[in-house]
Amino acid sequence: MSIPATEPIARPAPLRQRARAPTGRELEMIPWLALLDGAQRARVSGALQVVEANPGDFVCKIGRQANYWFGVLDGLLKMSNDSSLGFAITFTGVPPGAWFGEGTLLKREVYRYNIEPLRKSVVAGIDIDTFDWLLERSIPFNRYVMNQLNERLSQFIAAREIDRLNDPDTRVARSLAALFHPVLYPGVGSLLRITQQELIAIEYGGVRVLDLDQLRRHVHRAA
Repeated sequence: MSIPATEPIARPAPLRQRARAPTGRELEMIPWLALLDGAQRARVSGALQVVEANPGDFVCKIGRQANYWFGVLDGLLKMSNDSSLGFAITFTGVPPGAWFGEGTLLKREVYRYNIEPLRKSVVAGIDIDTFDWLLERSIPFNRYVMNQLNERLSQFIAAREIDRLNDPDTRVARSLAALFHPVLYPGVGSLLRITQQELIAIEYGGVRVLDLDQLRRHVHRAA
């Protein structure tokens, strides 16, 4: 009796092969693009690539050389460690409006973290040559990147301080407030679209912060 051959399982193409040019609407969602002059904006718009990333894809992977600066246009990503070395640890969520990886690019290092989609997400990116070209020519872009680094450093310092506390309410408040950071994640507003499997569920289909200022004040008092 002959055994029928099984069809090979089709695997999705790597993210880079699925990349496309951004639409006009997607270009409007990039906050730093408006800081550039006309010639700079034209060059960067031609270099920008957008891809739809799904759970199981790696936007960044530990050990890979950093060669793109990425931003989240839609969806939700997570930054985590290498789970093959022990317990999986999620360092932070990466919601819409976030641009990340500039520190690794500046140092021309390999990634020390994984970035993976928690659900179908739209991710934009510019290559390292375009990133360096902007740094050499645009003072407003330099200020944007410096502000990103400064805000992220402050966020991680606060996280280290609060992680030493035994108060679970403060820990949850800090984690939520971090995802609503107005500078690092300007695309979130006051409603983060997230499911119970991704974090928690306070409102159907999302987490709505009724008093974002009060949440931030609670975190600052605890710190």
